[in-house]
Amino acid sequence: MRWASSISDVDDFDAAIEQASDELRTQLDSAAADLLLAFVSREHQARWHELPGLLRERFPAAELVGCSAGGVLADGRELERAPGLALAAAQLPGVELTPFHLDDDQLASLVAGDASTLRARWCQAIGLADGPDPHLLLLPDPFTWPGPELLAGLDRAFATGIKLGGLASGGSRPGEHRLFCGRSAHHRGLVGLALRGNIELETVVAQGCRPIGSPMFVTRRQGGLIYELDGRPAVEMLHELFAGLAAEDRNRARHSLFLGVVMDPLRESFGQGDFLIRNLVGVDPDSEAIAVAAELEGRHVVQFHLRDAETSSVELRELLAEQADRGPAPAGALLFSCLGRGVQLYGVPDHDSRAFRDALGAELPIAGFFCNGEIGPVAGRTFVHGYTSAAILIRPATMV
Repeated sequence: MRWASSISDVDDFDAAIEQASDELRTQLDSAAADLLLAFVSREHQARWHELPGLLRERFPAAELVGCSAGGVLADGRELERAPGLALAAAQLPGVELTPFHLDDDQLASLVAGDASTLRARWCQAIGLADGPDPHLLLLPDPFTWPGPELLAGLDRAFATGIKLGGLASGGSRPGEHRLFCGRSAHHRGLVGLALRGNIELETVVAQGCRPIGSPMFVTRRQGGLIYELDGRPAVEMLHELFAGLAAEDRNRARHSLFLGVVMDPLRESFGQGDFLIRNLVGVDPDSEAIAVAAELEGRHVVQFHLRDAETSSVELRELLAEQADRGPAPAGALLFSCLGRGVQLYGVPDHDSRAFRDALGAELPIAGFFCNGEIGPVAGRTFVHGYTSAAILIRPATMV
């Protein structure tokens, strides 16, 4: 297995294609690539539709998947609000690759059903033969895909496969994003890639928050409305939290307060990383309820969280340090980072990409883009996240 990545910040689209392609060919010693991933910034929007054909000319044997992006990253560089093209190429002996595009009508039929029904439907829809559960790279159009329900269905259909990716970006209204698959560019639905065989994936999902206050039971709720926490009105508990915060955290909480939901009901103690982070949508002073962007079930344990640059940086580096201790360096990596991270969060460029290379090696081939939402697992279930960096570390199975 060999991976390569490249990035170009050249204004001219043809020159960017040539520069990034030449770099890939050099890293692969001119050998044919089996897979090509492409992410292209909004500054090249007028030429998005040409990308599959131009890359096919240069990599005729490679399966192509990719999308438009609000910013792109590769080789330790992150290009935000600037022309950018990021490519990754791989030679993957013993790996079965199945690229696919599904429009929104097809996706609607892949949401509901039991595990066996959904598995059969998915295999038929993407042309996947019967066999082990695949890993899935998913790149949806944010306006025309079913959202979290689709991911829940995929978890039922392929329980042991990893699902990770990001929502296309770079457009501002329906129909403006582009999804690339094979020789075609699409503006609806979802493109993806199923992988199975001689490949092992590890995931890193850095949500960038730290817990504050204490864990609490949700004792009365309806859907995403929480009326009581530990038997007391939810708004009362929120006011009590604010009163106990230091001044600096109180200021942060006015714009960066979230709710963490414990996903493992068997855990008895909780720390950073044990929670699924969700937005607080609002407060109803009449019912003293708080609204959270999550469907809660049973007596969930929850805890308020704060997000800031320092916490986000420390969490990512700690997760990467754990990966570095697990075994051989990965052959390659794909990184899907929120549009709200990058310079906007950290004040400096290249933060997350540099963290990966610092932890896993300066020569790590890494590529990806800044997303409208990041897809990745928490406690074995797949979710759409915000303000997150979700990554796949890729190794041949024989190395693990």
